[in-house]
Amino acid sequence: MISNLYDKFVLPKLLDVCCSTKPINYQRNKIVPNAKGDILEVGIGSGLNIPYYDPKKINKIIGLDPSEELNEMAKENAAKSDINIDILIAGAEEIPLPSNSIDTVLITYTLCTIPNLADSLKEIKRVMKNDAEMIFCEHGIAPDLRIQNWQNKINPLWGKLFGGCNINRDIPKILVNSEFKIQTLEQMYLPSTPKIVGYNYWGLAKI
Repeated sequence: MISNLYDKFVLPKLLDVCCSTKPINYQRNKIVPNAKGDILEVGIGSGLNIPYYDPKKINKIIGLDPSEELNEMAKENAAKSDINIDILIAGAEEIPLPSNSIDTVLITYTLCTIPNLADSLKEIKRVMKNDAEMIFCEHGIAPDLRIQNWQNKINPLWGKLFGGCNINRDIPKILVNSEFKIQTLEQMYLPSTPKIVGYNYWGLAKI
């Protein structure tokens, strides 16, 4: 009962706050404007990426997220935008879209949380056109052994507090293992962010 109340009333607002810090929004501003065409945003959450899209490049945005509470927040943010945005309540394991229909997949701070990554990335590839791009920005495993050890120790508790978020996933390895071809990759510790959650990977991948 307490867990359900936490997930419904506390967690969505907590995630919204934690994912809208100045360093994270700076990352969003680097990558989101590059999305174009028919866009699938996997893990749209509360809609924090919406202000950073370039309307001139976009036909439509389909926002995917399994959380009803976050979907409602995303709809409020979408209503403030002039962009055509559809919000779908669904996980990435089964995406209710036709194959070969998406020009750009945008995924930010979401690969850390998806429980079944293999099936989800397979589905993402299915809906992407042959020349489609995946734009990603994620936090994950740090390069420093000492930080890695702390990430591994804290991860089980962190996941319980933050909706299944993992702070120790190797994002590039995950993409390569799912047969994505990484075109560009940058990585660094975000400033003013605890190192256990602040190591970011961002770039572009194709199928």
